[in-house]
Amino acid sequence: MIIDGVEYVRKDMHEGVIHDGMQYCIVRTESAGVFAGYVAKRTGSEAELVDSRRIWYWSGAASLSELAIRGTSDPGNCKFPCEVAHHTVLGVIEVIPCTAEAVKSIKGVKEWTQH
Repeated sequence: MIIDGVEYVRKDMHEGVIHDGMQYCIVRTESAGVFAGYVAKRTGSEAELVDSRRIWYWSGAASLSELAIRGTSDPGNCKFPCEVAHHTVLGVIEVIPCTAEAVKSIKGVKEWTQH
């Protein structure tokens, strides 16, 4: 919303999305790639993820940071495979909490598959 030339953003649009005590984040690893999902547990560079998707290719966001805040403006060109119920990733080098807007956008990207 813009009032007198100043843009205001709802507070809840920048708060992290938490479900059952887990925060929805984008997680970047050294060699396994990038994932978006709930971080159930993190110990050092290891993270357990719940209901996560691999971010194989994204479009419509300049960086992972923008993807975590705004989501994608080009969901049709993103390649996010199926959601995985639970897995562990190693070599975590970045964890970015996602806004509600970003979670809705990421979850809304059509499942990419080779079938």
